[in-house]
Amino acid sequence: MANISPASGLMTAAARERLRPLGLAQRGRSRIWIDDHGWWIGIAEFPSPRWSQGSGLTVGVMWLWQDFAHLAFDFAERVRPTEEFRNQIQFTTVAAGLAQEAAQRVEEFRNRFGGLDAVAESLAERPGRPGYLWGDFNAGVAAALTGRTEVTRQRLDRVSKEDPVAEWIEQAHEVACQVADIAHDTDAVHDWARARIASCSRRLSLAELPNPLDIA
Repeated sequence: MANISPASGLMTAAARERLRPLGLAQRGRSRIWIDDHGWWIGIAEFPSPRWSQGSGLTVGVMWLWQDFAHLAFDFAERVRPTEEFRNQIQFTTVAAGLAQEAAQRVEEFRNRFGGLDAVAESLAERPGRPGYLWGDFNAGVAAALTGRTEVTRQRLDRVSKEDPVAEWIEQAHEVACQVADIAHDTDAVHDWARARIASCSRRLSLAELPNPLDIA
């Protein structure tokens, strides 16, 4: 087993103290913590600099209906740049501050994305970014899940117009067309999303809820 650096040990201890009580789970032995809401996850990452010890902080969310086999930041904020480890006393304070900031940002995302309507509204307000089709894709799916068919068609049409220079873009085109075709039927969209969410949860080794979109 590889030795854990002093910075990693201190960062893990601080994250456990602040994030575990909120229900977040450490991903293996990594510096990534997951806030699992069934259909979306919050991600708090304490990245280490490549050639030295230390940590920064990035917090974001991922929509599981994308059905990826890897974590992805759909909303991401680089909260704090990397601060290097100089000594144990200094970095204990740094780690505690990073963990506290992570907890605050996690709570902010929970409040911001507490339900499908809030997610759909927030994503619809974000303009599409050339070269990043997932922003339009996620806005289109959220709109479809909440019965906003016009927004669905507008955002998913943009996905379909992305230049298919790679296989994954072609696949995104196909999925966008599938959702656009059933956008008039909210129940069908929910069934589609539940299947994708369940698949993504399995691929990411997350807990699988029987009805992840049934939000109180």
